[in-house]
Order: sequence, then C-alpha cells, then structure tokens
Amino acid sequence: MNNNNNKVSNPKTEVPQTNKMNDKDYITAMLSIEKSMLKNYAVSLTEASNDDLYNDYYDMFDDVANMQREIYNLMFKKGWYELEVADTSKISQKVNTLNEELSQLESNSEKI
Repeated sequence: MNNNNNKVSNPKTEVPQTNKMNDKDYITAMLSIEKSMLKNYAVSLTEASNDDLYNDYYDMFDDVANMQREIYNLMFKKGWYELEVADTSKISQKVNTLNEELSQLESNSEKI
C-alpha cells in the first residue's frame, strides 16, 4: 500500500481505455446502484408501518450495506479509490464541533 503525499492507496489495476465498458466501469456502476438502494432503504425504514415490515426492510438494508462495503473494498484493493490521511487537528476540530452541536440539541430537547 502506498502512503505518499498524505494519500493511502493500492497499486492501480489498469483497465482498457475503449468505448466499451471495462471491469472498473461495471464495478463503479454496481457501487452507485448499491448506494442508491441504501438511501431508498433508509427512507423505507423511517416510513415502515409496522414492526414486521421494519424488520424486513432492516434485513435488506443490512444486506445491501454489506454488499456496498464489499464492492468498495474491492475497488480500493484494485487501486481505484485512494484515501487521504486525516490531519489529527482536523479530526479534533470536527469532534469538538459535533460535541457542541450535540450539547445544543440536548439543551433544546430539555426545553421541550
């Protein structure tokens, strides 16, 4: 795994550059479909009318989420995704911001 310039990546698996779809194109399309399905299942979960329906949607959501993660991991392994190493000060700043927002939400909910 490469770790230069604050990037974490694997060696890129080259694919043919033609007007026909290649492996990367197919897997990218699959990932996009899985992400869309996850969003739709999330909405379905919030609108389920009874526990049995909710549980069915939840099981499907969980299966799709796992498949989406497997596809992402495959793409990362093939070098088609790279990650940026996060600066610890940026992480701390974000944690502080989220903690402040949480405190505000808790304070507002106590007023209700």
